[in-house]
Amino acid sequence: MSKRIHLNVGGMTCINCQVKIENGLNAAEGVMEASVSFSKGTADILYDESRISKKNIIKVIEDLEYEVLSPKRSTSFDPVRSVSILVIILALYYMLQSLGILNRLAPKSLADTSMGYGMLFVVGLITSVHCIAMCGGIGLSQSLPKKEDLSDNAGKLQAFVPTLSYNLGRVCSYTVIGFVFGLIGMIIGGGSDVGISSILQGLLKIIAGLFMVVMGINMLGIFPWLRKFTIHTPKAIAKVLGKKKSDAKAPFAVGLLNGLMPCGPLQSMWIVALATGNPLAGAMSMFLFSLGTVPLMLGLGSVVSMLGKKFTDQVMRVGAILVVVLGLSMLSQGGTLSGWLPSELLLYLIIAFAIAGVLISLPKRKRWMRYAAYMTSLIVIFGACALWNVNGTAGKSAEGEAQIVDGVQIIHSTLSSGSYPDIIVREGIPVRWTIEAPEGSINGCNYRMLIQDYGIEHTFNSEENVIEFIPEKAGTVRYSCWMGMIHGNIYVVDNPSTTFADNGSNRTVALPPSSPDVLTDYADEFSCCK
Repeated sequence: MSKRIHLNVGGMTCINCQVKIENGLNAAEGVMEASVSFSKGTADILYDESRISKKNIIKVIEDLEYEVLSPKRSTSFDPVRSVSILVIILALYYMLQSLGILNRLAPKSLADTSMGYGMLFVVGLITSVHCIAMCGGIGLSQSLPKKEDLSDNAGKLQAFVPTLSYNLGRVCSYTVIGFVFGLIGMIIGGGSDVGISSILQGLLKIIAGLFMVVMGINMLGIFPWLRKFTIHTPKAIAKVLGKKKSDAKAPFAVGLLNGLMPCGPLQSMWIVALATGNPLAGAMSMFLFSLGTVPLMLGLGSVVSMLGKKFTDQVMRVGAILVVVLGLSMLSQGGTLSGWLPSELLLYLIIAFAIAGVLISLPKRKRWMRYAAYMTSLIVIFGACALWNVNGTAGKSAEGEAQIVDGVQIIHSTLSSGSYPDIIVREGIPVRWTIEAPEGSINGCNYRMLIQDYGIEHTFNSEENVIEFIPEKAGTVRYSCWMGMIHGNIYVVDNPSTTFADNGSNRTVALPPSSPDVLTDYADEFSCCK
């Protein structure tokens, strides 16, 4: 006699868990049909009770290293645990951003088009530290062994497969890209600096960052309702990929796409491949460079495998937290590059969404309580945006004072390796901004500065750097390095007298009112107006 049961399953962290449980149940004798949902955390099973009992079905699930939960436990929310994890994530992210850790890992210089093959491997070996900083979250998310890989009889070797597959995909991608750039170089007979637009770079990083944050939170199990927004392959394809022999295909595909990610050392190698003017030489250049990045990137995913079953839960938890933190960092870089999401606003939004997530996850017995939680969450999010807007227009700090000389605002700043200066200028008056770059201040991240609102892209040199523009309207103009990791602000004011904080003290800088003749007199003198 057939019977249907509905079970709540705990311990699922991804779509692969769903596939594994479903395959295990369907393979059990007496089970006629089994459907598992990762997003809902449930399993619906049709079985022949004369051949298998409910107790044995539960044992099948538990043998797969998952847990059958009671209805009460499946809907329970642990606010203390969730808030504790969120605080850890926020603290790590804030430390990562405020201390400029990613910026400090940027290489001091980029590749030279004249270097030999042996040196290309060395460059890859050295800059792999930067690869960890920029793409470590993506690599970690693909290289972390699945719970079943750390638990089954296949041993630790099986847990290395995703790591090897991901890095193999990267090597193949880099090599193919090197071939393409070498071919382009051969066609045009040479080349110059090649790269994708900053807006496209920002969009790629935003998408990757969102993917990593959602995936990491789902792995942590903080907000079960967020599983509905998981990005994954269709169920039919996932079943095929769920087989052990196909487990490595997903990390391999991500590794292939990794070659398109914006990265300082990588894009400098594109120039090397382009300059070879030969597709085979370009492919060889990128191949050797990619091999140099493998040892450290391979170790990132492999070290967790060596810890074994005993530390499975701890490894998954720490790894998931790192994935979320690096995902938030990538979101910050993408928002800065695209100009759509300033890093300061992102911090406010992260805190707001964390609060909203807790409010939505709290148990609610009546429908009006759910609606109240949703409305409160919206108020919190919009309130965070309003608070950022108020704080963003108050207490501006700047490195120096703008002085008017012959109708031109003269500003002097000093470049540092981990930050860009904030400046305050007057609306409608031409600006000549001189930035000194002391020895050791230029690295592979800050060497190229983008001021998108004014269409300026400046490459720093060790001598005097002069940037000229006309601020046409009042407001805050945000600018960044070409990778979105370092950013600064240009505050454009429209008042004749502006008070701002300078090195902790209040100063008043008096700027004469602008005149229609100013732009006419000095437009020819400025490169931005030609």
